[in-house]
Amino acid sequence: MNKHKIFVVEDDRSISGLYEIAFDNDEFEVVCFEKAEAMFDAFEKEQTCDIIILDLMLPGMSGLDALKILKSSENTKGIPVIIVSAKGDEKDKVEGLNLGADDYIAKPFGMLELIARVKANIRKSAIGGGEIISIGEITINNSEHEVTVAGHHVQLTLKEYKLLKLLMEKCNNVVTREKILSAVWDYDYVGETRTLDMHIKSLRSKIAQFTPVQYIHTVRGVGYKFSKNNL
Repeated sequence: MNKHKIFVVEDDRSISGLYEIAFDNDEFEVVCFEKAEAMFDAFEKEQTCDIIILDLMLPGMSGLDALKILKSSENTKGIPVIIVSAKGDEKDKVEGLNLGADDYIAKPFGMLELIARVKANIRKSAIGGGEIISIGEITINNSEHEVTVAGHHVQLTLKEYKLLKLLMEKCNNVVTREKILSAVWDYDYVGETRTLDMHIKSLRSKIAQFTPVQYIHTVRGVGYKFSKNNL
């Protein structure tokens, strides 16, 4: 099974250590940062994650300032963010949610509750958040279940639609074959399969009818990446 990667931004090492213990299994991988700046350095090095657990009271850049950057960047705005903070009053909670946080848990909290919320937010992210996703010449309208390329409607199968949606939601980030198969086909990757490659080929062909830009790129040995720039 491909692990879900969690970025934890927490300056208290005893607390981040508890996260590492709680998520120490075959389903999750935890990467801890003591400062928000270190997390952004990881993103600059093209590391990515499936969810972020973010403390508000941090040295250097505050959690709320980090949240603003995360939710304003094309590369990270689709990553779910759970705010975890001792600042549990309603004002802080509302401010965090208004800035785009997907969930909020006030310290102290139960680890079982946090694990449940992490799983729920990852599932919600895989299903998809926004009604409209528009990158370059390609637009997905989730409420209408429609795809347009350069203003032209494109007929996709259900699997092609889910595949394109997943890649666009992770724009500029590599999505592994395992994650794609798990999210779109609901099964774990075992050995070699041509199913995904055939759907990618068909999807590229349908997009190419209306634009010369190649949006879906192969990352050999890893998976696929959606980008509005030709690589």
